[in-house]
Amino acid sequence: MPRKLLLPHRAVCPPFRAPRGPHEALAMNAARSGYRVFSANSTAACTELAKRITERLGAELGKSVVYQETNGETRVEIKESVRGQDIFIIQTIPRDVNTAVMELLIMAYALKTSCARNIIGVIPYFPYSKQSKMRKRGSIVCKLLASMLAKAGLTHIITMDLHQKEIQGFFSFPVDNLRASPFLIQYIQEEIPDYRNAVIVAKSPDAAKRAQSYAERLRLGLAVIHGEAQCTEQDMDDGRHSPPMVKNATVHPGLELPLMMAKEKPPITVVGDVGGRIAIIVDDIIDDVESFVAAAEILKERGAYKIFVMATHGLLSADCAPSHRGVLHRRGGSNQHGSSRGTEAAVPQDKDCGHQPDPLRSHPANPQRGVHGLSLPQHHRRLTRAGAAPVLASTREGNVHEQATP
Repeated sequence: MPRKLLLPHRAVCPPFRAPRGPHEALAMNAARSGYRVFSANSTAACTELAKRITERLGAELGKSVVYQETNGETRVEIKESVRGQDIFIIQTIPRDVNTAVMELLIMAYALKTSCARNIIGVIPYFPYSKQSKMRKRGSIVCKLLASMLAKAGLTHIITMDLHQKEIQGFFSFPVDNLRASPFLIQYIQEEIPDYRNAVIVAKSPDAAKRAQSYAERLRLGLAVIHGEAQCTEQDMDDGRHSPPMVKNATVHPGLELPLMMAKEKPPITVVGDVGGRIAIIVDDIIDDVESFVAAAEILKERGAYKIFVMATHGLLSADCAPSHRGVLHRRGGSNQHGSSRGTEAAVPQDKDCGHQPDPLRSHPANPQRGVHGLSLPQHHRRLTRAGAAPVLASTREGNVHEQATP
């Protein structure tokens, strides 16, 4: 009797239903891939940012408790299971930078010990990025922080506009250095009607490469400010003699070492033509505005009839932010200045600091896209086509400050 061939049972699969919109698609991806989003601190800015990200992703905010004990120690408690999941930690940098760093490290280590599969830190402004070079007898603190994050358990970092791109080499795991320039460029094109008559200005020779990128994409000219008002990293005195000075060394008469010449900066000047044009100063960080004031003054003297200042991270200190803004308007004659909301700057919420576009709408608001298969160039193209400019232009009432330059 012939044997019957037993075929495997075929499970009836439900019909495929396409997602109704981008938010539902992100929610479906979240359910399949198994990721959670946590806020690394309890400040209002970080919590609000994390909630906005989870709302856009169609996911729920992870349950955790972050607080300071009476003795000043930071305690982190994870209130749900994260085993085998990809975890995103949202961390903005408040006024107390060191506390924010410890909160991030402790939360990452807590998630690591809870058997999370991957731990991705979403840090719009990476702290200590200015200390990425050896000065005098100090240390490269940025490298130390990168090693600490790796030791705590982070496997990936998403950040925006690192102060130096070479900082990515400090890490032993992947780093996505997202760029705000496509959205700031789109903002310039849509919010400055006569931008064709503008010139991109680098505040110092160190910022010339960044300004050149803006100028090439906007098809505009480039100007560089150089002089004694600037304090660049390369011009700072190292404090050492190389080679060291030896009094009784035997040196061949024809091989005498040259004397160490003291550095002296020339008077501040502008390399390039800004007369009768709009000057747009671009930089990555706005902290101490004295250099921007000096730049605006020299541009005004050279004939610029409008001056704009644009940057990614606004790190204005809380105690002097209003006075600095007033000085920038009165002395520098700046028409508008702006920075992104991606950084929880040390500016209180009730103090107005000019334009504050929202780059988190454009970049880390969708961290799942960058980590789960979508390349960054594709991510940029999709967002610019979707229209990031309306969000970039949206500011709180009274955020835009304009002043006619005499």
